Amino acid sequence: MPSCPPLDIDRITPMLQGRWQVTTVVSTGSTNADLLVRARRGAEAGQVLVAENQTAGRGRFERCWLSPPGSSLSTSVLLRPSRPMTDWGWLSLLVGVAVRDGVAAAGAGDRVRLKWPNDVLVGGRKICGILCEGAGAAVVCGFGINVSQGLDELVFPNATSLLLEGLPTDKTLVLAAILRRFAELVDAWDDGQDVSPDYIAACSTIGRQVRVHLDAEHPDEGTVVGTAVGIGDDGELLVEIDGEIRPFSAGDVVHLR
Repeated sequence: MPSCPPLDIDRITPMLQGRWQVTTVVSTGSTNADLLVRARRGAEAGQVLVAENQTAGRGRFERCWLSPPGSSLSTSVLLRPSRPMTDWGWLSLLVGVAVRDGVAAAGAGDRVRLKWPNDVLVGGRKICGILCEGAGAAVVCGFGINVSQGLDELVFPNATSLLLEGLPTDKTLVLAAILRRFAELVDAWDDGQDVSPDYIAACSTIGRQVRVHLDAEHPDEGTVVGTAVGIGDDGELLVEIDGEIRPFSAGDVVHLR
């Protein structure tokens, strides 16, 4: 694995203009779990925790997200939204938009897109895992980006990394771009603004024929096929099936050719 310098706190702090307070650890089980503990103890919003090595990272459906030490950007952000908890489902989608836009700004351009709900893909291959978890009035938004892994270090066959895609592997610049964009999106959402256009613009699922696996852990136990036509008020995927539009708030989506 090529060397990848760790996040530079001195460099990133002025880039964030006081919006986020970033701290780092060499190794931890899960940055999400660590920030959830802080949240339950009353920590203020705006804290960001970054780990060089995460040994028990998780994604959607409790899938593991592991990588060699120093090769990923494992990050969690603490929020205390003013909007009701019933609206928090949008946050995981907004993390996806922020990561997508940050990686695009790093040089990926139109090659980086979202697959509903928040899979960040570069050239059709996954580069990021996202998980948001609540703790009372707080929510922790976590994301792990593959930065410098080689092909033999990627756990999943459809994964990629910034290095493999020929993109900059400067963790400081990439994270700064993501956090600045996330601040814009979260502030707009928390203000009650409609953020669905930002999501739709970043998402390649809309307009595609898709297969929805209703049970992600048992994909053969129920699927539907239709055309993804939009996003609902709560971030659910709207799929037209035999002339009827149905919302899906969970499940794995496969893009069909």
